[in-house]
Amino acid sequence: MIKITNLHYRYDSHANPVLQAIDLEIQESTYVAVIGPNGCGKTTLIRHLNGLLVPTEGSIQVDGMYTGKSASLRDIRQRVGMVFQNPDNQIVGMSVQEDVSFGPGNLELPSEEIRKRVEHSLDLVGMTAFADRAPHTLSGGEKQLVAIAGVLAMNPSYIVLDEPTSFLDPQARKRVLDVIKSLNERGITIVHVTHNMNDIVDADRVIVMSGGRILMDEGPSRVFSRCEWLQKLGLDVPAITELLWRLNLMGAELPPDILNMDEACRAISEVIGRGGAQDDSEILHIGQQKRNLCAAP
Repeated sequence: MIKITNLHYRYDSHANPVLQAIDLEIQESTYVAVIGPNGCGKTTLIRHLNGLLVPTEGSIQVDGMYTGKSASLRDIRQRVGMVFQNPDNQIVGMSVQEDVSFGPGNLELPSEEIRKRVEHSLDLVGMTAFADRAPHTLSGGEKQLVAIAGVLAMNPSYIVLDEPTSFLDPQARKRVLDVIKSLNERGITIVHVTHNMNDIVDADRVIVMSGGRILMDEGPSRVFSRCEWLQKLGLDVPAITELLWRLNLMGAELPPDILNMDEACRAISEVIGRGGAQDDSEILHIGQQKRNLCAAP
């Protein structure tokens, strides 16, 4: 478990705090998403999780070890792997295989153990066939998968990802998200910072931040059902959630917490069947929205 207690952080002793009174527990094997407007403290928060930053006040424990104690940092950084927004800032090897071996190599593990870890990590992210490729020849999505493999080679309990799909096209983004979900299903705890709300509808928890504080910490259906509140914070909501919200403004009386496309289509079909909107023209409009939604890729 990661336990954060009364965390405050300032980048400068005279500056306003970037983080204020953060109390948070992250249980093993969970998928936790962190969202919030630019400048709210998301990246600052997650950089505390493996000791890249140390609290100005308060404490952070990773499996009982305090990040503020230098003697614990080696163990903590093996347990908490970081994947950054731009994979080019994280790749150091001349080949994919060399890059993934960099972390375990620094642990001075036997060469056979390093080889096994590299092969296993590349297999988990679907990049085995790219082992001998030079990283600069890879696409953005492939580079991000290599960065994740490099973290996996350290056998972490937690993987923290800072907007890992920001620079990716839809196909590459889906591939990275599928890998993230698969790793969580294998028992690895995921902490995922993102601005793309569609990426985190499968998370166990969504933490909403603003002004260096946590405003909400609930399941995604509860969080995204507060569409107007999120928009006032300057945040988007998943496409399905926004559609249902707009239809409800027309009197459709749809459940506001649906995140699954099939469920949304069924709910809209039921409204059309019972005439739940204000007049026939609105029912026809809902029908068109349903067809658009169900036809979406």
